[in-house]
Amino acid sequence: MTRTIGELAEAAGVAVDTVRFYERRGLLPAPPRTPSGYRQYDDDALDRLLFILRAKELGFTLAEIDGLMPARFTAVRSAAVAKIEALDAEAAELARVRARLEALVARCDDGDIVTCEALSIGA
Repeated sequence: MTRTIGELAEAAGVAVDTVRFYERRGLLPAPPRTPSGYRQYDDDALDRLLFILRAKELGFTLAEIDGLMPARFTAVRSAAVAKIEALDAEAAELARVRARLEALVARCDDGDIVTCEALSIGA
């Protein structure tokens, strides 16, 4: 089945400008055109566009998505595992910061004026 750019955008739930943007970035190949110049997208283009959108929702950058486009299952899986590891590291760092802040609040609540005032100097 072939679609116009508007039909492709509608099927994917994005704006026509989004489709053009991904074409300019090379994430979507330039489609063939009719003699009158209209773009004609096939089902593969829709699949690729939906893949891009799902990958973005999962936090992949456009550069990462570009690297995944020709990938097989193992490459996609490896990239997803790497993304999970990065999120885990970020979550661990946030947990450490939260614990330090909770300790600070507890010290302030316990009347440790020196600690509370030292952190407020220059604020």
